[in-house]
Amino acid sequence: MIKYAVKYLKNTFHPLKLSENFNENIDGKLVLVRTEKGEEVLKAFLVNSEVAKLFEKSKKNLEPFEFIRVMTQEDMMIFEDLKKEEVTSFFKCKELVKKHNLVMNLVQCRITFDRRKISFYYTAPERVDFRELLKDLTQVFKRMRIDLRHIGVRDESSIMDGTGICGKPFCCSSHLRKFESINVKLAKDQGMPIAPSKISGTCGRLLCCLTYEYSNYIEAAKGMPPVGSTVMTPNGLGKVCYIQFLNNSVAVKFEDGKIKEFTKDEIEMVDADVNVEIEDNRINNYTESDEKVDAKQLKQLEDDKNSSTGNV
Repeated sequence: MIKYAVKYLKNTFHPLKLSENFNENIDGKLVLVRTEKGEEVLKAFLVNSEVAKLFEKSKKNLEPFEFIRVMTQEDMMIFEDLKKEEVTSFFKCKELVKKHNLVMNLVQCRITFDRRKISFYYTAPERVDFRELLKDLTQVFKRMRIDLRHIGVRDESSIMDGTGICGKPFCCSSHLRKFESINVKLAKDQGMPIAPSKISGTCGRLLCCLTYEYSNYIEAAKGMPPVGSTVMTPNGLGKVCYIQFLNNSVAVKFEDGKIKEFTKDEIEMVDADVNVEIEDNRINNYTESDEKVDAKQLKQLEDDKNSSTGNV
């Protein structure tokens, strides 16, 4: 049965391949493992027995990583030097990118513990011809395999880590493994202000969490009159100006300009015309000093092309 696992790229957990007589407690410790890239340093986690059973029954089991050893004090010193080397290597590569006038944004550099492979992650709007860059890199980083990986802007956020506007770690770097297609309609249907700073993440794309509760809003919208429809209320005829999904109420605007909220059981849709103008203020709730949004900005927020490549 699986006893320990390590968290790897894209929030994947790989079981550790241990010897049968291994009984050391390595929960929360940094360990040296062998991955497809080479020797890497990862943190080990104790796997709950029930989770282990489900993991073993799953058809999507990930390949176990070979456990080499718990990091020693000497290993940690090497690891610290390696982290410094990654920083200097990053800037060396960045200089070469500039030299060749390549339209690519270097994101991160990673070197395996055995120094056999160096990986450079970058984002770019289009495909990049980096053949000349690769020639220069082979001269700088000798005796190391060089890997240039084109990733998306969402992938960039997932490997860089950070804190979202909610105050919690990025979903993409904590638990999210698959990016869903997201559009502005999700935000509109949930009554959110369509302002880039409020509905987009650090990656510059729409917030992944817009999909989390969307089905609940759709369910809550059932039986609700659409915005702009005429309804009969205890106070007379009026038009629906916005819907409060969370408290299951409807706001109605009357001819005198007053707005009052009613539960959906208190109103009834009618085929009548009332002299009431409805502005979509609840969706576009801005002041003059707030962000001005145009169609081009919204399209960019929705742009999923190269936002996630799965190439991490």
